[in-house]
Amino acid sequence: MTALRVDARCHCGAVHIRATLPDGLQDVARCDCSFCRRRGAAAVTALAADLEVVKGADNLTLYSFGTHTAQHHFCKTCGIYTHHRRRSDPTQCGVNLGCIDGVNPRDHEPIRWTDGVNHVSDQ
Repeated sequence: MTALRVDARCHCGAVHIRATLPDGLQDVARCDCSFCRRRGAAAVTALAADLEVVKGADNLTLYSFGTHTAQHHFCKTCGIYTHHRRRSDPTQCGVNLGCIDGVNPRDHEPIRWTDGVNHVSDQ
């Protein structure tokens, strides 16, 4: 698998991130934890050290809960979730598949689900 460098933007364009996806678009998934199942967005994996906020860092707002390990970032203007630091592995980020330039999540269906309800951190 070849790593893929991507640009991702919120809906209004105020936030622009750039990330390297070690597995490209091959590991796309949705999570069914209490938060993610409400958010509904599919995500792909980036290493946190390789994710850069190119534009709009001051326009991002943060949401976390529970253990506060996972950090979910949203555009303050349009409300779109752009990325999050993972609870399962804080060295990784999930990047919203729908924010990646030129990508339509529909083209990646069926998208697998990960078990966030029975997450190992909650045991």
